[in-house]
Amino acid sequence: MDWDNLRYFLELARSGTLMSAARRLEVDHTTVARRIQALEKEVGAPLFSRESGGHRLTEAGRRLQPQVEAMENAFLAVESTAPASQEGLSGLVRIGATEGFGTVVLAPQLASFAVRHPKLTIDLLAMPRLVHLSRREADIVISLERPARGPVVVAKLTDYTLRLYASRQYLSAHKPIGTREDLRGHTFISYVDDLLFSKELQYLDELHRPDAFALRSTSVLAQHSAVAAGAGIAVLPAFLAEHDSALRPVLPGQANFTRTFWMSMPAETKHLARMQAVWNFLRETVQERQSLLLLQPPGEENESSGPPQRPARQRKPTP
Repeated sequence: MDWDNLRYFLELARSGTLMSAARRLEVDHTTVARRIQALEKEVGAPLFSRESGGHRLTEAGRRLQPQVEAMENAFLAVESTAPASQEGLSGLVRIGATEGFGTVVLAPQLASFAVRHPKLTIDLLAMPRLVHLSRREADIVISLERPARGPVVVAKLTDYTLRLYASRQYLSAHKPIGTREDLRGHTFISYVDDLLFSKELQYLDELHRPDAFALRSTSVLAQHSAVAAGAGIAVLPAFLAEHDSALRPVLPGQANFTRTFWMSMPAETKHLARMQAVWNFLRETVQERQSLLLLQPPGEENESSGPPQRPARQRKPTP
């Protein structure tokens, strides 16, 4: 039986679609389909049922998956101890993060890290949506909500501060804002409610329900641009807006918010050198930027600098 066919089977089982599996394997989707057909012929039974939303494991596929995962774990263990793995970091690590954090905080640092490790490739998925670890869209995911279950390693990465911001232009053209009540009648910029990918983005419900929106967008970078153009007021991450000379915080003592980034990766890959190196680098990056993320003086400690945390109860990876 061809191990490559089993590897393709595993990626399709995890991702659920030919296109997603093909992206992970860096091949054409027809190659994935051909490999699966060859494996089904070897096994003598269909392993997937083809549905409108993708591919779902059949009973035969569900029986096969844990056995293939055990083979994968054995292969990864051998790979991590091979002499070639000690010569430097190599391979691909794909990181999923929220759009603003990935673009502003992570991208410059990860680019420098990749330059120092020329055999390592970093894919940064900085997107205004949730990147799914369970679907193998990424190797490491930074999310606003702590993963609730699964064979994953989870750590609190950092807290970060958000504030209410407006441009100088907007503030000079509208009535002064000294209290929360003064927000009535002002125009806001925010997310599109029915397209929110996390309940943690519902800031305005804690502060003031706006009477009018100038713009709503799924992109925090688009919101930032609209605020800087003088279109209205918005809640923005301090790491994105605090050093923009065109913006001013609104009600800085009364309209501050704190959210948390969580970092997770599959338990079966935690021993890989490239995964450990990138994981630790991400932690070091945010620890060095606490003054930007939390608006606290440099040198002040934050609890995210502690050791990696795990959920109280995590399902063990398949042996």
